[in-house]
Amino acid sequence: MAEATIKVEGMSCGGCVRSVTEALKAQPGVGDAEVTLETGQARIDYDPALVSVAQLRQAVEDAGFDSPA
Repeated sequence: MAEATIKVEGMSCGGCVRSVTEALKAQPGVGDAEVTLETGQARIDYDPALVSVAQLRQAVEDAGFDSPA
């Protein structure tokens, strides 16, 4: 497993955190995802053979939030 921390912009409440967390955990190869509203970051444990950081960022964007590089 690898670990990535990505920036998440546009979150304003606990529901946003839940949406981003669920979107990330739904990706193949993601073991865990912790999203923090205060820092605007997501820490993800993932299998790089199954999912890339670019795909994780895309999952955040598909959930309606921004994930700048």
